[in-house]
Amino acid sequence: MSLYDFLLIKRGNSMRLNHLFLLVVLLLPISSLSIQAANNKPAPADLEPLPEPLPPPGIIEANPADEPQVTIVKKGETTVEEYRVHGELYMQKITPAHGSPYYLMKQDQDGGWSRYDGPAAPLVIPKWVIFRF
Repeated sequence: MSLYDFLLIKRGNSMRLNHLFLLVVLLLPISSLSIQAANNKPAPADLEPLPEPLPPPGIIEANPADEPQVTIVKKGETTVEEYRVHGELYMQKITPAHGSPYYLMKQDQDGGWSRYDGPAAPLVIPKWVIFRF
């Protein structure tokens, strides 16, 4: 059997295709080794060692004032959890006695609140305060 007959792939004959694939897979590492051997050059004499890597940064301690303060208030059979940062109320979780809990998120500084029930928060348009008088 000649190489031409071996590589000839006829429709419906997948055995020859498997042999061709196996041949290519086995010859690729051999060809890459010969290329690496051709490119193998001696290292220059003026090489310097790499400097020592920098140590990892230290652990940053969290400021407890930056974490939200949670206040739980019972109003009848309804539970209200108030979330505050730096004393400013920004979110409330209301858990009624019957039904699923929902959240109220503060939209802006004027007291606008939006309600959301699911895992994704509502679309909030940024309203940054640049100056306060």
